[in-house]
Amino acid sequence: MADMIVTLVIASVAAFVLAVLSAVAGFGGGVLLLPVFTGLFGLRVAVPVLTIAQVASNGGRVWFNRADLSWRLIGRFALGAVPLAAAGGLLLAHAPLSPLKRLLGGFLIAVVVWRRINPHPKAPTDGAFVAVGAASGLGSALLGSVGPLTAPFFLAKGLRRATYIGTEAACALAMHGTKIAAYGAGDLLTGRVLLLGAALTPATLAGAWAGRRIVGRISDQVFVRLIEAGLVVAGLLFLAGL
Repeated sequence: MADMIVTLVIASVAAFVLAVLSAVAGFGGGVLLLPVFTGLFGLRVAVPVLTIAQVASNGGRVWFNRADLSWRLIGRFALGAVPLAAAGGLLLAHAPLSPLKRLLGGFLIAVVVWRRINPHPKAPTDGAFVAVGAASGLGSALLGSVGPLTAPFFLAKGLRRATYIGTEAACALAMHGTKIAAYGAGDLLTGRVLLLGAALTPATLAGAWAGRRIVGRISDQVFVRLIEAGLVVAGLLFLAGL
């Protein structure tokens, strides 16, 4: 029992700190939480636990930024994300994850380099977000979180601050809800997973609230730099296989 309490305290502190990061940068908490949860619980438990925690975190970000959501993009994204998230959730128990992680890591770092070379990219069409959602849904179901994958597309569309954070969170919420249903169908939502997810929910909600208080105080330039730094860190973590 003592070991479980210590584990929950560590996991809750990590969930709070990285929920603040997600609320400020729009992503990053899930990517950085995955190696922490994997070390504490093991990968097959960590991914569904992380998903439950992300439902709370993203739900909080949607609520706190509800007046600034881009429902048009959310609908397009969900159209691609929901079916692929369901398929990925069912594949989780058997999928080889390491090659996919390294491919995603290389992609994220390449995106930052491309943004430095081409700082004013052409805005993607609304329809392109169906494909973005499909790739994100599949990757998120297998890896727990691929928030950095969507960031360049939302930035190129011109979303900033509350609109970016709330819209990205709503898109992620559509994926995570689907993943939970798929994990349940695949017998991954054990009693331990549900207990851990419920225990970490208060910390993620508190972090989402604290981050919302911070984000209004930073400039657009700093906001974009934070996102690009998060992309590089996430890419390096994926390349390292974490």
